[in-house]
Amino acid sequence: MSKTVLKGMTWEHERGYGSVVAAAKAYSALNPDIEVRWEYRSLQAFADQPLEVMAKQYDLLVIDHPHIPHAAEEGILSPLDGFGHDADLAVLARQSVGKSFESYSHNGQQWGLASDAAAQVAAYRPDLIKQPPRNWTEVLSLAEEGKVLWPYKPVDSWSSLITIASGNGEEPMRTPGLFLTRPALEQAFKLMTNLAKLVPSDNQDWNPIQAADRLSQGNEFAYCPLLFGYTNYSRDGYREHKLIFTDIPESKNGVRGSLLGGAGITVSAHSKNRQAAIDYAFWLSSADVQSGVYFDGGGQPGNSKAWEDERINALSENFFRNTRASLEGSYLRPRHVNYIELQNELSQLVTDALVGKMSLDELEKALNSGVSKWLA
Repeated sequence: MSKTVLKGMTWEHERGYGSVVAAAKAYSALNPDIEVRWEYRSLQAFADQPLEVMAKQYDLLVIDHPHIPHAAEEGILSPLDGFGHDADLAVLARQSVGKSFESYSHNGQQWGLASDAAAQVAAYRPDLIKQPPRNWTEVLSLAEEGKVLWPYKPVDSWSSLITIASGNGEEPMRTPGLFLTRPALEQAFKLMTNLAKLVPSDNQDWNPIQAADRLSQGNEFAYCPLLFGYTNYSRDGYREHKLIFTDIPESKNGVRGSLLGGAGITVSAHSKNRQAAIDYAFWLSSADVQSGVYFDGGGQPGNSKAWEDERINALSENFFRNTRASLEGSYLRPRHVNYIELQNELSQLVTDALVGKMSLDELEKALNSGVSKWLA
């Protein structure tokens, strides 16, 4: 009997690659006639390669949810409705962590499954501080002691601005032609500017992985207030020191407003084995697989049953329980076909303003102009 081979593309990290490789082996053991072969690219290479190109080369793609509207409307991905799993869709909708399931929906159809869930959270070293800061006043106080890191390269400064503004009570980009009102922008940006002055200057070039790597080594830094969570750093033996992840610092709205991230498994519209690929995607996203082989392979499950699982919480210093509130109250980015172009264009400006390359007036004008241009 000849095997059906499904080719998949994911991102270069234990969380993105080790998880799906381990799951693929388990799936083939259950279905000897199916082989799932995964490849990976760096995060930057994955972002630079158009989905239109990758969808013609691979059956399965692990992607970020802001790509969904464009991919759906351009016929790049297959819808998942109507292929024998509609009852499973209803189950997965109920098992969503926050808006993770919703983030892969567009125009009344489902285009991906939240196999991975994440949002901006906080992380600290329990051997260096007994408790993390509870609010932004305490964060700045600890930063004045030189113990805080904060990755704010463009996409992460953009994410932090959205998280902080949303926590203060105003969600960005909810009014046509307006990023934020001037008072809301000033309030959020003042906090970010103060924080940027207190963390190492090279943090302006860092992403969350770099921050987590540095935080988990040596004894100089003890806390990071905003980074996308990586459960790997809470597991035995992953780095020199384990990190404990917790909810973002409290603002006016408590721990609400964290920008939703994560990744989802999708199926190419060009796949010659579409049904087999869809069957696999649903299996990978199921509660038992997410709580088992997917997590054990290094993954960060997107299924809420896994987030509630006693075993995997015990193996990750309660990563999932400790950050659940941030995920449940997270901010979902605009569901617009041009959102990625907007983010790419405007995120650099946020970091530029933080390091003094442009004024707040200039930033405000550029942000509002970008929203008018891309989200009209």
